[in-house]
Amino acid sequence: MKTALALRHLAFEDLGVIEPVLRERGLDVRYHEAGVDDFNAVDLAAVDLLIVLGGPISVEDEERFPWLVDEVGLIRQRLDSERPLLGICLGAQLMARALGARVKPMGVKEIGFAPLTLTEAGRNTALVELGSQPVLHWHGDQFELPAGTRSLATTAVCPHQAFAPHAKALGLQFHPEVDPARFEQWLIGHIDELEHAGIAPGELRTAMAGEAEGLKAALRRLMGRWLDQALL
Repeated sequence: MKTALALRHLAFEDLGVIEPVLRERGLDVRYHEAGVDDFNAVDLAAVDLLIVLGGPISVEDEERFPWLVDEVGLIRQRLDSERPLLGICLGAQLMARALGARVKPMGVKEIGFAPLTLTEAGRNTALVELGSQPVLHWHGDQFELPAGTRSLATTAVCPHQAFAPHAKALGLQFHPEVDPARFEQWLIGHIDELEHAGIAPGELRTAMAGEAEGLKAALRRLMGRWLDQALL
């Protein structure tokens, strides 16, 4: 049986609606808990798909969270192997950092729902499966593009919403994985950030209710197409 290993930084920022898609494809889904489990103990050779999830910390928080150094090293190993790798939000930023690119604050929070605008390069990827579906954005940092990569998608706030270091790796700044049925956990867990940004939880709750079915369908299309290529 093939194995998918997700590096998780915060309990409720899990695989969400991605997990059933992976299980339907016969993958055994496991979690590695950042700050608890040893990154140096991960056997990447036994991992068919590595997924690096999101979280509220910065990639430059090594002094506060020393294990980030080991995590970036593990991600670099995975990138060097050119085996399947998916990074979401913080995960995409860690991928960029592992490839030597800077990650820095945008000066503004991008929190809410908005569609992506695909670049010419992005129109040749699985991202086309999102169509005009608004997706969830929730970040204050942005990654610069690693050398040799191109931006695949943009928004008005963030010029780099996705990049692909190689044919089987994809970094996504946005959050396609959030389970609408458990979105309330996000609102509870990030309430301080929302208040600081001047965003009422009710605004996001209402927006998610309106986008839930479209998001789930778009995620299945996106992941289906990407997994077809990545797991060849």
